[in-house]
Amino acid sequence: MKIVLSPDPMLRQRAEECEPGDPSLKRLSKRMARTMYNNDGCGLAAPQVGVLKRIIVIDCDTESETQNPITLVNPVIVETAGEPEVAEEGCLSLPGISVPVKRPPYARVRYYDVDGNECEIAGDGLLGRCLQHEIDHLDGKTLFESCDPIARIKALRDYDAAIAAGARPGQTAIN
Repeated sequence: MKIVLSPDPMLRQRAEECEPGDPSLKRLSKRMARTMYNNDGCGLAAPQVGVLKRIIVIDCDTESETQNPITLVNPVIVETAGEPEVAEEGCLSLPGISVPVKRPPYARVRYYDVDGNECEIAGDGLLGRCLQHEIDHLDGKTLFESCDPIARIKALRDYDAAIAAGARPGQTAIN
């Protein structure tokens, strides 16, 4: 699968609900996970690979060498908590840059797994941030819309320079 890069209009569209338990979601999630790992990502939303479906894959386990992706179908944030923190975020669809984004550190999300079972996941730190970031993608929101206006101007300028320099998905800076 190929990563869709900004400013592709696909990234600004709201993704459609999936049918929980749809057998095609297993194959899609495996392909998405492979694409995420091949590009050194910790999360990937279906619109980022050209599929307007509400499905994401994540793997925020930075400690283990084992790949253990979690697939979330029709994820919904049911709670965020904590004092919002600003942290740099990268995005496979915006290679070559990182953007300061203010988010609550904790998120709790309800979703369906690929077998159609209702599940819940909660986490803070990288997992909390990743969940919020990927669900933003399902709503047609990129890092450019997630940061403050001054950071957006800098990010747009930096992104143009990064693309001109040949930035590839998975890179968060160009040397």
